[in-house]
Amino acid sequence: MFAVYAARIDKDQPLNGLELGERPEPAARPGWTTVTVRAASLNHHDLWSLRGVGLPADRLPMILGCDAAGVDEDGNEVVVHSVIGESGHGVGPRERRSILTETYDGTFAERVTVPVWNVLPKPAELSFEEAACLPTAWLTAYRMLFTNAGVRPGDSVLVQGAGGGVATACVVLGSAAGLRVYATSRDAAKRERAVALGAVAAFEPGERLPHRVDAVIETVGAATWSHSITSLRPGGTVVISGATSGDRPSNAELTRIFFLELKVVGSTMGSRDELEDLLSFCAATGVRPVIDDVLPMDRARDAFARMAEGNLFGKLVLTR
Repeated sequence: MFAVYAARIDKDQPLNGLELGERPEPAARPGWTTVTVRAASLNHHDLWSLRGVGLPADRLPMILGCDAAGVDEDGNEVVVHSVIGESGHGVGPRERRSILTETYDGTFAERVTVPVWNVLPKPAELSFEEAACLPTAWLTAYRMLFTNAGVRPGDSVLVQGAGGGVATACVVLGSAAGLRVYATSRDAAKRERAVALGAVAAFEPGERLPHRVDAVIETVGAATWSHSITSLRPGGTVVISGATSGDRPSNAELTRIFFLELKVVGSTMGSRDELEDLLSFCAATGVRPVIDDVLPMDRARDAFARMAEGNLFGKLVLTR
């Protein structure tokens, strides 16, 4: 079957290890099901895999892709939850939790096999392309906002780095849930897009906000860390799920953190139950993932190059 896979690890030039071509059909396993992929979306996790983060060379070649929507063996339209081993279903209770493609072949292929437990019904209101955007970036955003930030309708939230998949999802989900959302971006066009998606206002990175916020959604890391901490009200919370600009800020702001009793909460992905809630939320409210572009899977290299350049707003989706 046709697939997009990591053939080599290259930390400096990750696209050098990307290959497109024929791979063996997924093997049947007890408690697993095969999904025919209709749409799959890219995540930064796929680029990190090509750099060898979470994917050692001895597991290559590895079909990439965490997110997918498609049709299962019984003809049902489904969405794939990409955290394998969360419950032990299909893998045994001693296997550690991992993201698809760290251990098992992923979704950038004609077919993917996952534990039956990892398959959820796709709401009829969502297209395959829309549903394929939700299991990683949008699920991460949902958990950051509604599980870990502890915010309620009417609270204020700063989203750093509007334009990235998680940040864009936080703007859309937060505004739909009644939060006052502020956003930052280095790009004026992305700031305008953030406001069009529901942000109250958008600012350049580091710019002073109209007031301190209840929570900050942080995916940028070192470049925005000080601004995130200084933008919080006393007792506020910063939730961090990534560090695209690096994980070692020049100033950790420790004095401000302890003096103002700020909370720093790490967040990774989300649970199957949270994905089910997210799917229902989108179906009921009309909220839809922001899609930058949809490309056929045989143009995956173009999609990876655009993600590496950061020249996008929202999700890139591959279709079969």
